[in-house]
Amino acid sequence: MVLMRLTSSKIFKIQMTIKKINTAIYWFRNDLRLSDNPAFTLACKNTDLLLPIYINLINPAINSEPSYPQISKQRINFLHESLNDLNKRLKGLGSRLVYLAGDYLKIFQALRDELGTNLIYCEQIEAAEELKQVAQLIDSGFDVKFIWQSSMLDPQSLPFELELMPSVFTQFRLRVEKHKLKFTEPLNTPQTLPALPACEAILKQSINLDTVASDKPFYGGESKATAHVEQYFARRLVDSYKKTRNQLIGMDYSSKFSLWLALGCCSARSIAKKLLDYEHEFGANEGTYWLWFELLWRDYFRFLNLGKVVKNPQNHFSDFPSEGLGEDFRSIKFKRWSNGYTGQSFVDAGMRELLSNGYLSNRMRQIVASYWIYDLNGNWRVGEAWFRSQLLDYDVYSNQGNWQYISGAGIDHQGGRRFNITKQEQEHDPNGVYQKIWLD
Repeated sequence: MVLMRLTSSKIFKIQMTIKKINTAIYWFRNDLRLSDNPAFTLACKNTDLLLPIYINLINPAINSEPSYPQISKQRINFLHESLNDLNKRLKGLGSRLVYLAGDYLKIFQALRDELGTNLIYCEQIEAAEELKQVAQLIDSGFDVKFIWQSSMLDPQSLPFELELMPSVFTQFRLRVEKHKLKFTEPLNTPQTLPALPACEAILKQSINLDTVASDKPFYGGESKATAHVEQYFARRLVDSYKKTRNQLIGMDYSSKFSLWLALGCCSARSIAKKLLDYEHEFGANEGTYWLWFELLWRDYFRFLNLGKVVKNPQNHFSDFPSEGLGEDFRSIKFKRWSNGYTGQSFVDAGMRELLSNGYLSNRMRQIVASYWIYDLNGNWRVGEAWFRSQLLDYDVYSNQGNWQYISGAGIDHQGGRRFNITKQEQEHDPNGVYQKIWLD
């Protein structure tokens, strides 16, 4: 009898021939969480071996012009904190996150060669660059299963076809409320995860996810998101949400949920469920309704994009190009506006807060956007790109939708929103406290 000494890789290949093992890649995009993640839950359910990955694609398209604003360090740090937290949660369930950087198509082709699978699960994102990525993967022979999961309501539950989306938010809201739609029930966190496939070469390429602790207002990650949402409701801040949401200073005047929703560290469905539970315990009020109202606005911008793609699938890749704006980014007026040196002190305070914290209240976002578009005659796409580079809570749907709303470039029939800056200052910073904080 001849005894053969088998290596682990040979044993693995023998096992593969005995039983068909389903191997897949899970591509985390803007869904950096394990709770209420339908695409990830489906991948866990349908596979024996699963490789969770994240690919650094944060610089959109990617700075095709030298003058295009670079993504801020604080936004990158917030992302890394979120990835680090996700990795810890995956490790707690016997898996891990592989963090890679480079050309995403070449990365996936290398993964296909190494793992012997062309199956990818991921979140569905209906925006130009993200759609282009999936289309190129499919053209390259990958089987991409992408699932819509970033909205509070399921698109299938809407009382109209997506291509017939109302062109005014109020019409959309009234139809949703008429059918008593609140939210789609969130999913639980998977209790067990598929094993990692044998991929030592890939694991060695993974970028270190350790982050350096620092003193700052906001930290990324599902754990931080969960803790923030819990304390917000525990302190009953939601009751005063409508009254305080247009204030400018502090943590508690608004929910700040957008910071974690943007990267998918928490889900809109989970927040809406928490809100309903709160109303059952303490009663509904103006504040609880208005928080749901704002989550519905977030859905509206998403469904507008989704409906646009359904209606005209050939045109969605180049709806709002940023190319050709180099001269605008190099202009003196853009440099003064983006750095907070226009000479309009209220606007300058807002722009310096954005630079410092990567965050700006919704009221100030509208004010500085209006000033750029109407007082400085700036191109709204330039302002949108600057916010994209700076905001910790950058969200492709909401950022683009809000800039179009202010500029009148979208489908809204009122032709834009010009703000009287002096009046806004008198209403929201009458004693100059906000300006003193950011201009001194």
